Amino acid sequence: MRRTASTIACLVVAVLPMGCHTPSARPPDGQSVVVEGGGKFPAALAGTWKADRDGWEFVIERDGRISSAVISLGRVRVTPGKSETLPTQGGGEGLFEPGPWSVYCNPKTNEVIVKIVMRHVRVGMAEAILEGTSTDTFSGPMSPADNVWQVQWTNFSTYQLQMPDGSASELSTDETYGETNSLTFERLSRP
Repeated sequence: MRRTASTIACLVVAVLPMGCHTPSARPPDGQSVVVEGGGKFPAALAGTWKADRDGWEFVIERDGRISSAVISLGRVRVTPGKSETLPTQGGGEGLFEPGPWSVYCNPKTNEVIVKIVMRHVRVGMAEAILEGTSTDTFSGPMSPADNVWQVQWTNFSTYQLQMPDGSASELSTDETYGETNSLTFERLSRP
């Protein structure tokens, strides 16, 4: 009896703080869009945005979701929530498995932050195989009038290059600071 009462007390203490709300679930494609102040994503910021170098491109929809992205590694178009084997620009083939993607926007300043997580990447390169994960964050103000988005791109990656002889090389960024570069995106089209 005492054991049953203790079990019930523990359950009550564990469940009551959660309240009576439905937990928010990530959509099936693993994306989230957060607009500061709780409003809607500014439709004026939507479009196809292409970087001046390193191959990056985002298709941002009117609701702020990313319908596809060309990622730097392999220059392949990846769809959120969809694991695919794709041909790379270098003539090889790779497995690309996206993780959660997110978009944050401050509509007052047009500051936009995009975070792209690749949960698993495996790319054949000549006779070697590159395998690992990456998180790329792009942060900066969008100028819808000028069709320009100036960003700081920070990459956190953990990759390993596996050679045919069994040796491996670590090709990871610093896990605290990553690697940061400036990029300029140009809007090629509007939805």
